[in-house]
Amino acid sequence: MIGLKLKDVSVAGRLNPLNLEIEAGKLVGLIGPNGSGKSTLLSIAAGLLPGGGTVEWGGCDLDEIDRMERGRKAAWVPQDAMFSFSFTVRTVVGHGRFAHGDDGRGIDEALDRMDLTLLADRPVNELSGGERQRVLLARAMVTNAPLHLWDEPLGPLDPRHALKVLALADELKQAGDTVIMSLHDLRVAYYLDQVVVLSEGNLRAVGNPHDVLTPELLFDVFGVKADFVSSLILKLP
Repeated sequence: MIGLKLKDVSVAGRLNPLNLEIEAGKLVGLIGPNGSGKSTLLSIAAGLLPGGGTVEWGGCDLDEIDRMERGRKAAWVPQDAMFSFSFTVRTVVGHGRFAHGDDGRGIDEALDRMDLTLLADRPVNELSGGERQRVLLARAMVTNAPLHLWDEPLGPLDPRHALKVLALADELKQAGDTVIMSLHDLRVAYYLDQVVVLSEGNLRAVGNPHDVLTPELLFDVFGVKADFVSSLILKLP
């Protein structure tokens, strides 16, 4: 189990200095308008974007964790599932096992879970946006990492696959893993353990979504009036 701790992290012009601590085994959503700093914060947390302050995974300074160990501890899913190469789906998913010695464990299961088995031999750059996103999520699955950092994983997905990804995130949490994802659908936020609200590069609120996402905050951050959350509930058959 690995928690995340950010101390005075910042990126000039994109994210103002903030402190954030997320306990291990939580399912957390980053929410905020476009350009509020969600992707920047996730990139800093993943060690992909240098910035001021320090990042800790499980109490260890990220700078002291070598690259291969990072690959075993954390799984990253970027917002833009773009590929400029023609590797097959199976090959890209298998990249998630690189830090484990390319042993191939769990690849077939991940392909099946993300409905990619029939696409396993297709070049990834010939897939639709939603299919490419599912490839990246399958790659994250096979890492068996205890920390997952997903940047808007639901954006390109149809309702069925979005629900499957949320079910996967919940299963990872139940197994003790930490899952942090950025999202825009506030209905989804209410199913999470915790939300982190960002606005104009500032940390506005952290806590249980039922307590934090008040009509006042939503109006202040998003400029929308909210009297209630939609009663629409979708379930997998």
